[in-house]
Amino acid sequence: MRLNINKQRSLWWGVSLIVILAGLVAMGISWQKYGAPLRPSLDFIGGTRLQLQRDCSKPENCAKPIDINAVRQVMSERGLGNSSIQLVSDERGQQQGISIRTKTLNVDERTQLQQTLTKEIGAFDPKATQIDTVGPTIGQQLLSSGLIALLVSFAGIVVYLSLRFQLDYAIFAIVALFHDVLITTGIFGILGLVQGTEVDSLFIVALLTITGFSVNDTVVIYDRIRETLKVNPDLPIDQVVDNAVNQTLGRSINTTLTVLLTLLTLFIFGGETLKNFALALMIGFAAGAYSSIFIASTLLSLWRERTGQSQNNNQLSTTSDQ
Repeated sequence: MRLNINKQRSLWWGVSLIVILAGLVAMGISWQKYGAPLRPSLDFIGGTRLQLQRDCSKPENCAKPIDINAVRQVMSERGLGNSSIQLVSDERGQQQGISIRTKTLNVDERTQLQQTLTKEIGAFDPKATQIDTVGPTIGQQLLSSGLIALLVSFAGIVVYLSLRFQLDYAIFAIVALFHDVLITTGIFGILGLVQGTEVDSLFIVALLTITGFSVNDTVVIYDRIRETLKVNPDLPIDQVVDNAVNQTLGRSINTTLTVLLTLLTLFIFGGETLKNFALALMIGFAAGAYSSIFIASTLLSLWRERTGQSQNNNQLSTTSDQ
């Protein structure tokens, strides 16, 4: 099967536009609700997170479902009414635990809170208790450092592709990277509203990894375009791009599927800490493969057609050989 991607580029762009717009709407709602485009974890805003699981080995301790309103009442009585409270499922899929994200609590405050909650909803299993505390200053530093690293990586990619190919190649590769980042963050924005999914410092690491994977796929296609133009400099650019994509399509699909299967295993068996990290990578890698094939290449083709560079591209060969 041969893809004529340039003839259907409006379709490819439309699919991306719909997903990105949905994500932007979700991030806008999230900004109103959480003060950030994505629901931030303690890594970025600071505070204390307690995850408590009821001890179902004790008779009648788990006979009744957890009353989340009773938990909210306890939090309000202790001046923690603005806390985020979620029910947490155990290995059997039963909601026998709670996750509380609140302002920074010291040891005594945490102990008193746990004792009060024990009286209201039952005894907790100390082995399953998880407590995390992050200062707000550290959280802001993590966010700033992550964003700077992301911008530096984008700048480095522009320089590298400008030297290896030409500036327009670099620009459209960056557009494709923004596409991948927007889709990943947009879907996490939706998940934050629907499922309460939070982003932590590993999410920044995931975005950096996504940019590297995506640009690698794009470089493979661009390199094939350049080689084709060297051999057939008078071939129309839309045909060159279609040929390049079809020649590298099998490699792109096989590489992406192999990585996605590995990440799916990590998502299923990696535990709560790595679950969202693996999910972000799966979304980003899939978006990266899509953008390399359908976005970066078709944008380059359109640009060269509009600027009259669809044929006689000897300049490209000369420039790239220098």
